[in-house]
Amino acid sequence: MLSKSPLTPGRGERKDQIFNLPLPTVVEGRDATGRGFQEKTVLFYISYHGASFNLSRALTLGSKLKLLIDLPPSLSDDQNLKLVINGRVALVEANRSQQLRHRVSLRFENKYFIKADG
Repeated sequence: MLSKSPLTPGRGERKDQIFNLPLPTVVEGRDATGRGFQEKTVLFYISYHGASFNLSRALTLGSKLKLLIDLPPSLSDDQNLKLVINGRVALVEANRSQQLRHRVSLRFENKYFIKADG
């Protein structure tokens, strides 16, 4: 499902496209203790500027993460493709509905690329 941002663009702004899809994702980075990790999750929000998801790891604000997002067949011509993008942790908050998990918001810091899985 693709929806437009409700904000009306002003001068120099553009409307963002927001995907509200559950997208399977692998998150790579370093946790709050400095240990490298790789964890499977599901994106529940993604836009041009960032994404939100749940993780079991504690993270520090500003830490770098890499997302490897499984693209749905409808967006990838039935190929097994992944969207790869880097960003920095912008927000970490307790997830009240899932104990021992943190809701993480990531702000993208570079352009993405798409790669074949494998």
